[in-house]
Amino acid sequence: MKVYEPKNIRNVALLGHSGSGKTTLAETMIFESGTSRKRGNIQSKNTLSDYHSIEKEKEKSIYGSLLHLDWRGTKINLMDTPGSNDFWGQVSESLHVADTAVFVLNSESGVEVGTDAFWKAAERRSLPSLFVVNKLDSDKSNFQNAVDMAKEHFGRGVVVVQYPYSEGDDFHAIIDVLKMTMYEFPEDGGRPDKLPIPESQRAQAELLHNELVEAVAENDETLLDLYFEHGELDEYQMRDGLQMSLLNRDIFPLFCSCASKNMGTGRILGFLGNVAPSPLESKTELSNGETYELSEDSQPSAFVFRSSSETHVGDLTYLKVTGGTISQGMDLVNKRTGNSLRIGSLYINQGHDRTEVDEVHTGDLAVAVKLKDLQTSDTLAPKDSDIQFAPVNYPDTTIRNAIKLKIEGDEDKLGNALSQIQKEDPSLYVEHSQELQQTILHGLGEEHLNVILHQLKDNYNLDVEYIKPKIPYRETITKKVDAHYKHKKQSGGAGQFAEVYISIEPWYEGMPERTDIKVRDVQEIELEWGGKLVFQNCIVGGVIDNRFMPAILKGIMEKMANGPMSGCRARDIRVSVYDGTMHSVDSNEAAFKTAGLMAFKDGFMQASPQLLEPLYEIEVTLPADYMGDVMSDLSSRRGQIQGMDAEGSIQKIKAIVPLQELDQYTTRLKSMTQGSATYSRKFHSYGQVPHEIQKRVIEETLEAEMT
Repeated sequence: MKVYEPKNIRNVALLGHSGSGKTTLAETMIFESGTSRKRGNIQSKNTLSDYHSIEKEKEKSIYGSLLHLDWRGTKINLMDTPGSNDFWGQVSESLHVADTAVFVLNSESGVEVGTDAFWKAAERRSLPSLFVVNKLDSDKSNFQNAVDMAKEHFGRGVVVVQYPYSEGDDFHAIIDVLKMTMYEFPEDGGRPDKLPIPESQRAQAELLHNELVEAVAENDETLLDLYFEHGELDEYQMRDGLQMSLLNRDIFPLFCSCASKNMGTGRILGFLGNVAPSPLESKTELSNGETYELSEDSQPSAFVFRSSSETHVGDLTYLKVTGGTISQGMDLVNKRTGNSLRIGSLYINQGHDRTEVDEVHTGDLAVAVKLKDLQTSDTLAPKDSDIQFAPVNYPDTTIRNAIKLKIEGDEDKLGNALSQIQKEDPSLYVEHSQELQQTILHGLGEEHLNVILHQLKDNYNLDVEYIKPKIPYRETITKKVDAHYKHKKQSGGAGQFAEVYISIEPWYEGMPERTDIKVRDVQEIELEWGGKLVFQNCIVGGVIDNRFMPAILKGIMEKMANGPMSGCRARDIRVSVYDGTMHSVDSNEAAFKTAGLMAFKDGFMQASPQLLEPLYEIEVTLPADYMGDVMSDLSSRRGQIQGMDAEGSIQKIKAIVPLQELDQYTTRLKSMTQGSATYSRKFHSYGQVPHEIQKRVIEETLEAEMT
């Protein structure tokens, strides 16, 4: 297979909301280039990218796919990505190695919530971006609305390069205002005829042409001078200006297509090949925050942007070559582990199909097989190199489910399966909670977790189900009390004796020091489950020997780990040990540990104990039409609205909501908004639970202890 130099490589991520037509566009691009002689379609379940059985079943992309084509001597690597936020992890990986982002807009709906979210991800990486308004043959197509929405959301840098001569059933021609030509397509699509722009469209085309030229010129002083001098820029000046403006994200060109009929695809490919940046013009971030420019002359290196495995093949490692040339038989070092490995077979992917190659040059994407101990975001480089690239950034999870084996005995098998799945999908977080006695899967949405369940059943032959995850409640107190406990035990031989007096009170940041008792020593302990224990030694006169204080603290910590009220962990408490009694013979560490634990337990239950629940800060992004329903639903979930923002027709609601009320919220949100809304969440704090919930949790704890 032909090996491409870096200047002739383009790495392109196709992004967009579900249903915008990314997979069809990728399929048509490959067919139009002549790389494939057959054009698959989603309905026939024979596209190059959606080759997994679950993708064929659902007729949608779930996994990111790596494809390629040759366009007049330029290799274009296409990364077809899922349009659902449930599979945003796959999008994150593709964006991390892309040099250009192509946003596919559905002409019926324009900018959708998914588009908005993916745009921000591309913006964070400063990726050159362009738009393709697709499905212009739809009877609900509204090209101008899509353009207006794009400009409203993404700024005046969105410039029209093409617009449709007509839309809907009559769509057959595109007017290109860069080349000032009309492309008229045969009924079944394919290579168009180049025709003069009709007189009826001349004024509109010239207006948009001038807007495009002005947008290019105003971002380059030299071009601006030429524009003022001649009133126009020639084709080569426009190309140079577009390249620079695209690279600097000053301009976001907008094109037209009907991918299902192969109308407009060739022109998009031409723009990608001639104007979009090569990997040498892009910049990559290192783990130390510095910027790294790819170079053919640098030492061989590669970045692992995805990991997967296939039956009968084994581990597949997806690489972007970040320097020099990677070849079969080359020895490199995994900079995360320090282990050396030898590159075996190298392949270029066309979806599920692979073609073996001897070497891969800087900027290109390839797949290596059977490389051990590699994971996503690893850097491969020579032993004497200190280069290490920044990792892929995955979105925060939004849903959780506990997983349960229906038949006991496969615990190790389940653990190994989840470990492998998490290696292939780092957007999944697997929590083995000792506190809750559950294995909890945290994912990006219900669909995401359902795919994981499908994998466990089909790929690993495990009989599993999802059950409701428990809530990691916390306990604390709301008032100050004094407590006392005398531990006395005599059973022949040496006895046990310890007496402890403590003061227990709620702790908060910045609380004043005690003035009513003398504080000799203070320990502020950051609890591993959050919050603090402040332990104060206030003993005077030696009534308790200092050597017993750690034992008292140990007893208190033990009871905090298994709270007195409900068994949930306790937090944010200040304990002052101010008096006690010891025996010269019978006092020991075990006795004082017991006395400390029991004094703390008794005091805690007298100090108006309060159950706390985790609260999450959420941000819901949705079309304005659904604001009322979503706000009402959040209120019913005990949500506290913190604010609202608007970005055109897209609204954002910020709220603080208890975790208990967020389980399955993604499902409810999709149902309320017909799948058009998304949300993100992050831990905020712990807050008091209502009395009825506290009562129920305590009753459930007592029932569990009795069974």
